[in-house]
Amino acid sequence: MNQPVLTVKGLRAGYGRAEVLHGINLQAPKGSVITVIGPNGAGKSTFLNALMGVLPAQGQIEFEGQPINSLSLEQRVMLGIALVPEKRELFGSMRVEDNLVLGAFRQVRLHNPKWRDQLDVVYQLFPRLQERCKQAAGTLSGGERQMLAVGRAMMSRPTLLMLDEPSLGLAPLVVKEIFRTIEALRQTGVTTLLVEQNARAALEAADHGYVLEMGEIALNGPAQDLATDPRVIDTYLGAARKK
Repeated sequence: MNQPVLTVKGLRAGYGRAEVLHGINLQAPKGSVITVIGPNGAGKSTFLNALMGVLPAQGQIEFEGQPINSLSLEQRVMLGIALVPEKRELFGSMRVEDNLVLGAFRQVRLHNPKWRDQLDVVYQLFPRLQERCKQAAGTLSGGERQMLAVGRAMMSRPTLLMLDEPSLGLAPLVVKEIFRTIEALRQTGVTTLLVEQNARAALEAADHGYVLEMGEIALNGPAQDLATDPRVIDTYLGAARKK
């Protein structure tokens, strides 16, 4: 197994006195796609926000072998961690390409003179964004906005890309396109942590999966094994998966 990019041990986090996560353990090897599936209210978004530094957390978070618990959100971004939030948080009045350029902030701060080359990488992943590069982001369809949110995160050239419910609210054909992109991200070498309610699509795209229920990891294992686990089938994939 590759050296873990992310190692989480005994992570506890929540809101005020309400603890949502109760001791989460997880590893994400370099270049892998790891998915966390589970029902609404299980704590999936809380988990990503704790990793990103949006929420305070207890336990151990290591990124490329170094503890990052004490680091701010901005410091974690500069290390190479990127989060695509559920609500996408785009600048609707700005052009598509300007949104992408904003995503390159980390590379500019690192004094990378070739930071604009990453635009070509993003446009190869999402040709539609290049077609609409002069449009205002607010005029895009839901699927295009999701592509833009992922593309903006990729502009920072992250080591770890975290996706929060990328298929939420999208039409089935668009969902397939988004998951094809997640597969393509594997070829870029980026490690992807995917939080998703669409368990079937997530497990098909991932190398390893974790099932989060009531703030705790109920199951974990190779994604293909989870996809055939009777409990996962009954709870998340539906009876049709048995056939």
